[in-house]
Amino acid sequence: MTTEDYKKISDSIPKDPGVYRFYNKEEVILYVGKAKNLKNRLSSYFGNKKNQAYKTRTLVKNAHHIDYTIVQTETDALLLENTLIKRYQPRYNVMLKDGKSYVYLCIKNERFPRVYFTRFVKKDGSQYFGPYTSKFRTNIILDIIKKLFQLRTCTLNLNEKAIDAGKYKVCLEFHIKNCKGPCENLESEEEYNLKIEQVKNILRGNFKPVKDYIKSEMARFSEKMEFEQAQLLKDKFHAFENYQSKSTVVNTSIKDLDAFSIASDEKYAYVNYLKIINGALINSDTVEIEKKLDEDDREILEFAIPAIREKFNSIAPEIAVPIEIDMADPEIIITVPQRGDKKQVIELSEKNVKYFLFQKKKEALNKIKKQTSSERILKTLQSDLQMDKVPFHIECFDNSNIQGTNPVASCVVFKNAKPSKKDYRKFNIKTVIGPDDFASMEEVVGRRYRRLVAEGQPLPDLIIIDGGKGQLSSTVKILKELNILDKVTVIGIAKKLEEIFFPGDSIPLYINKKSESLVLIQQARNEAHRFAIEFHRDQRSKNALGTELTNIPGIGAISAEKLLKEYKSVSRIKELAESEIVEVVGQSAAKKIVLYFEQQRLNKKK
Repeated sequence: MTTEDYKKISDSIPKDPGVYRFYNKEEVILYVGKAKNLKNRLSSYFGNKKNQAYKTRTLVKNAHHIDYTIVQTETDALLLENTLIKRYQPRYNVMLKDGKSYVYLCIKNERFPRVYFTRFVKKDGSQYFGPYTSKFRTNIILDIIKKLFQLRTCTLNLNEKAIDAGKYKVCLEFHIKNCKGPCENLESEEEYNLKIEQVKNILRGNFKPVKDYIKSEMARFSEKMEFEQAQLLKDKFHAFENYQSKSTVVNTSIKDLDAFSIASDEKYAYVNYLKIINGALINSDTVEIEKKLDEDDREILEFAIPAIREKFNSIAPEIAVPIEIDMADPEIIITVPQRGDKKQVIELSEKNVKYFLFQKKKEALNKIKKQTSSERILKTLQSDLQMDKVPFHIECFDNSNIQGTNPVASCVVFKNAKPSKKDYRKFNIKTVIGPDDFASMEEVVGRRYRRLVAEGQPLPDLIIIDGGKGQLSSTVKILKELNILDKVTVIGIAKKLEEIFFPGDSIPLYINKKSESLVLIQQARNEAHRFAIEFHRDQRSKNALGTELTNIPGIGAISAEKLLKEYKSVSRIKELAESEIVEVVGQSAAKKIVLYFEQQRLNKKK
């Protein structure tokens, strides 16, 4: 990927945090990276290449295009980057170890719940918060929770019957004031659960009640002149404030969810997909859908969602979308969120798809600006003739004869809307007797494409026949015999009204006389006519010469043409001295010509 390629899309790249991906021509991911500012980070790859590492220069050289996903925070970018690297193992990425990336905080589903960090999420009724990207910072939060709320850390089964029976005794944690001893009924379940609610407030991002509690504790220690404890709480309070515990992709309350959003223009719709598992964004994709009719966004979503879910093997039980839709599977929950975490996910998806649409429009605008006149003309021709592909390769045929004499034909070739004269071909009609344009066209077209097929050469995208329905029918007949009619588009153009005929259609097409596509068709037709007339004249000249100069043994058409060009007529050449003829065709040919005409004169005297 060159710097010029990047400049075409650079204006549409946002300055948001996100994850970017380099792809090669085969759509294989070469590299996944994260960025606080996508635009700045990607621009650095195409700046001063002298200071870049060899690996980076090689990556950029092998890359074909770039894709990216916008996220809310740097933390989200790291999570998504980590997931994509493990999933695709890009060639230019350092591989991360599996299973040791995400850290969750668990509130255990038990009486007097424990709070601890884990790397595994189990469906046991416990509540999991995360994933968190830094175990160090997770430990800070866990330490704050333990110091503030003095929760138990033991694994005892604190059921009511065992506690009442006095089965357990307090441990060291109680004596060092890290636990209030619920194992000996020194703390009620109600008081303990109130602390657990405060823990949930911290992990959900409901900071105010927790901050109020910490401040009141700091004030209480200060009043008691316990400044060391107050300072410790102050340090923990700052660490608590600096940590962003609430994020769109750092909230397992969402569980498993597929989120979709859509943006569209006149011709295309773009559907963005975010795949969320246990609150973590693990994949994203934006697909382009060409509109066939006037489908609305709802119809397109109902078509696209099952296809995308199948593509990503998704079995998420819930789908979040911005508008109401109907799904064939009644067991899937359809949610149109109006607020909360799921609404933020939809907003994130919409942000991605809007940037994708913006980039597509920017690319299309750049293509229009840089589109050559040839590309414009050929695309107009494709549209006028309703062709499936752009006719970069065009061939046009014409016949030429005068009262049936010297019948010939021509084939001119246009590539990228320009004559390709090295590919022109001329034909002497060999199998047709008399002025039969239909049979002549059948012979010439057959000879041309029978050879192309036999040699494995590419067929044209468009064949133009100079003539009306008769010549077109002859062409179609031979193309059918060669089994290539379905591989090309063939038309006939009638001279009088510039009517365009298609095989099997008696009603002609009239292209606007000012259309560039009709001008190109006319140019090809006129060039084929010119080339055929020119070849026909050459053949007639050769035949005329054949009765005089070319009948002389050893004298070819080239020598005869040189003499006629110099002296204008055969009768004058007969009167020339050998020395004069030598100057034009050389000693050997001059001697043959002089001897031939001398012999003619002697024969006449006899």
